[in-house]
Amino acid sequence: MRTRGRQPDVPAPDSPWNEIVPGLWMGGHEFRGVSGQLEFAVANRQFDLVQTLLRLPGHGPDPGIEHQVWPIPDGPLDGTQLAGVIRLAEAACEALDGGRTVLVRCYHGYNRSGLVVAHALMCRGRTAEAAIRVIRSRRSPWALHNGLFVDYLRAGLATARLLEELTE
Repeated sequence: MRTRGRQPDVPAPDSPWNEIVPGLWMGGHEFRGVSGQLEFAVANRQFDLVQTLLRLPGHGPDPGIEHQVWPIPDGPLDGTQLAGVIRLAEAACEALDGGRTVLVRCYHGYNRSGLVVAHALMCRGRTAEAAIRVIRSRRSPWALHNGLFVDYLRAGLATARLLEELTE
């Protein structure tokens, strides 16, 4: 199981966030700046809705910006956690339908945020493979390197949730 933290084999992203499809952004709390040093990614007022899967103090967003927080591990998820991921993806789609910009973020902006963004893309008609492909091409080849999350997407999050609830 992978967990958040410094993983020497996984490089920090080169940007704080990237636009995956128009209005839907994926990012993290830390990135490697142009100097090569690690920098904090702080969402101020750049987005209309910020969805946070790992909350760190001082990373925004500013007061008045809608902020949805659902902390989950970068590892196996239970049925309740998967239900929250599904709800966040649906809320992101509703915001996009309303012309709002959305940032989905976790630590590096690879796995947890990728799970929500991929599910949102699937709700909008993409296959799991197409969603994964566009995320990796727009965010990073490291996006969705958590094989369990890829398995969840391929099975469908609703199915994965039902299976997890049967084992609880």
